[in-house]
Amino acid sequence: MDLAFTPEEQAFREEVRAWVADNLPQDIAHKVNEGLELSKEDHQRWARILGKKGWLGYGWPKQFGGPGWTAVQKHLFEEETARAGAPRVIPFGPVMVAPVIMAFGSREQQERFLPGIASGEVWWSQGYSEPGSGSDLASLRTRAERRGDKYIINGQKTWTTLGQHGDWMFNLVRTSTEGKPQTGISFIVLDMKSPGVSVRPIRLLDGGYEVNDVFFDNVEVPADQLIGEENKGWTYAKHLLSHERTNIADVNRAKRELERVKRIAKAEGVYDDQRFRDEIAKLEVDIVALEMLVLRVLSAEKSGKNSLDIAGLLKIKGSEIQQRYSELMMLAGGPFSLPLIREAMAAGWQGDFPGGHASLAPLASTYFNYRKTTIYGGSNEVQRNIVAQTVLG
Repeated sequence: MDLAFTPEEQAFREEVRAWVADNLPQDIAHKVNEGLELSKEDHQRWARILGKKGWLGYGWPKQFGGPGWTAVQKHLFEEETARAGAPRVIPFGPVMVAPVIMAFGSREQQERFLPGIASGEVWWSQGYSEPGSGSDLASLRTRAERRGDKYIINGQKTWTTLGQHGDWMFNLVRTSTEGKPQTGISFIVLDMKSPGVSVRPIRLLDGGYEVNDVFFDNVEVPADQLIGEENKGWTYAKHLLSHERTNIADVNRAKRELERVKRIAKAEGVYDDQRFRDEIAKLEVDIVALEMLVLRVLSAEKSGKNSLDIAGLLKIKGSEIQQRYSELMMLAGGPFSLPLIREAMAAGWQGDFPGGHASLAPLASTYFNYRKTTIYGGSNEVQRNIVAQTVLG
């Protein structure tokens, strides 16, 4: 196993680093590095910059308009953008639904949907979880009934991340009740401006609004917006979830946030506390171990060997690391981590706090928000069972 990068790969890294330095808006990088909230406009501005370069779909093959990068190049791109303070690519379009459309969609669907995803112009949302159907996704009840050349959809999705911004939505819907629950699910995409679609915000503890309930009341969807075959949606969902779980691990963001932990600890005078340094050291060891696991997979792919089926394992470790660094940041900030008055931060007056503690204000909300990471994308308890069966045997 060779974990060293070749001269060509190092040259590619330098190319990406230089381009990001020249093109990443510094106001966006400041927000990312300080953990401040990004607006829809921030996300889409960066997405359009990447789209114009042809890098928003950085994991796409050339035949679909992507750069056709190797797995190592994709990793280096993610590492350099994270290091520079770029926002994560909102995954629902480029990382999640696009591979499903490429693999299972018709040529007409590919030509219709992929360009808008690649350019960053169309914002996609995910319709998977329902009340009572989260980790047990196969029990979903949102119904799609075929009537002529249309499907009529009724039901509800929940925890729809950033659904308030969505232009289009990909959904798992029940089209049959015969046989096992998994065999009656289909994969349908729909325009969120369709009559009968309503989005209701779910307010979080910090007053934020990033998740939603989405209701479908006799929503008419053209039958040609069914991806693949009817009742085969579970197969397509598993294909998508493998991309989501790997994306959740996000080792490169963890490396950036580790440095932020250290900055906060030094600024708040706790970096020299031996017990706190021990916690930083343990976190750093686990991040290095996660990175080595990622590089091991990349090495296998580069050498033509079958890579380990460890998307679930990457998700488990990555999500737990995210919770730990958010907790350490809040502990380092102490009482200054607690206040978050959104209107005041938007107005900018918290920047006048004595001692420059304004950047600590979002830490408590981030800590609470990250409690979700071990649940979404398949709960870690379920993922451990899957890893035990598929990896350990």
